[in-house]
Amino acid sequence: MLGEFLGTLTLIVLGCGVGAGLNLNKTMAHGQSDWFYVTFAWGIAVTMGVYVAASFGAQGHLNPAVTIAFAVAGTFPWSQVAPYLIGQFLGAFLGAVLVMIQFWPHFKATKDPKHNNIGIFSTVPGIRSNPFNFLSELIATFVFMLVLYNLGDFTTGLKPVVVGLVIFVIGAGLGTTTGFALNPARDWGPRLAYTIIPVPNKSRAMWDYAWVPMLGPLAGALLATLLQMTVK
Repeated sequence: MLGEFLGTLTLIVLGCGVGAGLNLNKTMAHGQSDWFYVTFAWGIAVTMGVYVAASFGAQGHLNPAVTIAFAVAGTFPWSQVAPYLIGQFLGAFLGAVLVMIQFWPHFKATKDPKHNNIGIFSTVPGIRSNPFNFLSELIATFVFMLVLYNLGDFTTGLKPVVVGLVIFVIGAGLGTTTGFALNPARDWGPRLAYTIIPVPNKSRAMWDYAWVPMLGPLAGALLATLLQMTVK
C-alpha cells in the first residue's frame, strides 16, 4: 500500500504539475514553446555530467543536496562530503565562466535586461514569494531524491539516462514556478560567477533570493532521506 501510495503521488505531482505549468499565468512554461527544450537540455546535461564523474571514479552526485542526503542516510562517507562539495561548487563556477567566454560577443549584443540577466545562469521565480518559492524547491527536490534513492547505483549502464529523464520530467512538472534549482551548487556557483565576472550588459545577481535555491533543495533532500530511512 505504501509503495502504491508513493508511486501514485509521484505520478500525479509530476503529471498535474505539467498541466498547471502550461495553463497558469506567470509560470516559466505559460505561453513559452521553449520550456520543453530547456528542461530536456538540463536533463541531458545531468546525464552527461554523471557519466563524466563516474569515469573519474566519483559517484556522480553533482549536487550538494544529494551528497549531504546520502551521508545522512549512511550510504556515503562523511569524510568525502567536503571534497565532493568543493568539487561541485568549483565545477559549477568554472562551467559558468566557460559559457560567459563562449557567448561574450552575444552578451555585448544583448542590452535588453529581459534576455541578458541572471536567469541565464541561476534560478529566478516566476512570481517572487519566498515562502512558496522555498516550498517549490523543497517539493521538487523531495520528489527527485525519492526517485533517486530507488534507482540504486545510478552511474552504471543506462541509469544516468534515467536520471536525466527524471530531471526532465521534474522540470516539466514542477520547475515552472522557480526554474527548479534542485541543486545549491548549480545555482550558487554560476550566480557567483555572474557577480564577479564583468559580463557585458548584465543585470543584478539577486543574492537576496539566493537562500531559496540553497536551503529549499537541502530541506527537500533531507525530508526524502527521512522518509526513505523510516520505511526501508
